[in-house]
Amino acid sequence: MKIALLGYGKMGQVIERIALQRGHEIVLKKDEFNTYDGLETANVAIDFSVPSAAVPNISACFNNGVPVVSGTTGWLEHYDEVIALCADKKGGFISSSNFSLGVNIFFGLNEYLAKMMATLDTYKVSMEEIHHIHKLDAPSGTAISLAKGVIENSTFTNWTMESPKENEIHIDAVRQGEVPGTHTVSYQSAVDTIEIKHTAHNREGFALGAVIAAEWLAGKQGVFTMKDVLNIK
Repeated sequence: MKIALLGYGKMGQVIERIALQRGHEIVLKKDEFNTYDGLETANVAIDFSVPSAAVPNISACFNNGVPVVSGTTGWLEHYDEVIALCADKKGGFISSSNFSLGVNIFFGLNEYLAKMMATLDTYKVSMEEIHHIHKLDAPSGTAISLAKGVIENSTFTNWTMESPKENEIHIDAVRQGEVPGTHTVSYQSAVDTIEIKHTAHNREGFALGAVIAAEWLAGKQGVFTMKDVLNIK
């Protein structure tokens, strides 16, 4: 399979290594200094760029008939227009705040726990995410996805990084060293605390999940999620 890498930072380089190990060919390594030359030859593209480049990258893929897997976060205010372009161009698209297979299992656990806790109003939920000091967005896209998973399965209605009001989930974003990513969801009452936690040890899990998603997406049309890739009901 021929893969275009859109964004060639640390994550892009790990994705390249894993893709080559799995027998794929890299036909484009796009960064801020080069063009999209070669994109049209790709079977699929993987975007791990920066928020300001994500929409142009994804749009270029759809305009060249290339399905795209996007792991870039911080651009979701443009999500509806991207989905409209995908439909117009009959493209294929998977966007996820986190492609790690373990994190996507964690998403499912988070939703299940939220359903169990929904009627227990003595518990307040909060979240903490810890990432490396180079991360551009806060809170992380993964933390926002976790918050949405709780909101969709409980009486909580919003998330905030400020002091939470009634029915708001507080997210604490910590930037520390070279931490790949740690996410904790806590339910606290006067008598006890329930926590679930995912700790990434390196970038390998994110990269492997993105390559697996790209393998699954190649040749498909439509908008999908990692639940489709992993067949999580």
